[in-house]
Amino acid sequence: MGKHVIVGAGQVGSQVATLLAGQGHEVVLVSRSGSGPGGVEKAAADASDSAALIRLARGADAIYNCVNPLYHRWMQDWPPIADSLLATAEATGAGYVILGNLYVYGPPGGPMRESDPLRPTSEKAGVRVRMWQDALAAHEAGRVRVTEVRGSDYFGPGCLDQSHLGERFVPRLLAGKPVRFAGDPAQPHSWTYVPDVARALVTAATDDRSWGRAWHVPTAPAMSAREVAERLCALAGVPDPGVKVMPHWLIRAAGTVSPMLGELEHVRYQFVSPFVIDSTDFRSTFGMAPTSVDEALAATLAWWRDRLATAA
Repeated sequence: MGKHVIVGAGQVGSQVATLLAGQGHEVVLVSRSGSGPGGVEKAAADASDSAALIRLARGADAIYNCVNPLYHRWMQDWPPIADSLLATAEATGAGYVILGNLYVYGPPGGPMRESDPLRPTSEKAGVRVRMWQDALAAHEAGRVRVTEVRGSDYFGPGCLDQSHLGERFVPRLLAGKPVRFAGDPAQPHSWTYVPDVARALVTAATDDRSWGRAWHVPTAPAMSAREVAERLCALAGVPDPGVKVMPHWLIRAAGTVSPMLGELEHVRYQFVSPFVIDSTDFRSTFGMAPTSVDEALAATLAWWRDRLATAA
């Protein structure tokens, strides 16, 4: 068993911490608030404070970048955080596992592979590309061991306002209300189950074959938002009220008052044409398959029903 330091206690970091603790590892979960699930050591620290992180990560086998700055603050927040985490990995000798995303590829011409060129189409996506390129350069120079694990849009227990299949999706369907979708709900889209993200990060951190390249989280076959809604309602035993298109003009107008909605313009291409991930490499190298769609949606449904019942 080893020591693992997870920076970021959000929807992914908390699940990584719980998974590692269940395997018997020493786990330190770092966040600004020092919050997180039970059964792990929790520490309050700023992710951009490398001195604090180095103290917490001494003797660690791996450090995980699961930080999730507000999307509209990526330009300000990511550079100092990325520099701090890379410096921490270099100073401590811990393997550095980065939770990445698919923005780095830009609009795809087919299923996305890890070997695709990095062609960001916005400044925010460019920040993520530079983070990975800086970390990979440090790896190639022999200063650190690094890998990046990339998933598509997340769903599952714990996914709320930042998930397209979160609080604007499941609760409305259960209430018999149609979903308003910011894109074309008929387009095939890859949805990555958060527990699979956690499993992939832990696998990458504990297997030396992961270092020096990026990987895609094992992800189930693509489904349109309408297909997801239909299947979820069937599992829930409720009528499907449908998924309607949210007009583009309305999204743009709402974006003038909501920073989160305003940022959707940068990733609109992901929701108006096929957006599909190929996770063959991870699956064939590490023998990890994605959770089946029905199992993942059933767990998501159960979590939401419990949350809604508690709130009532």
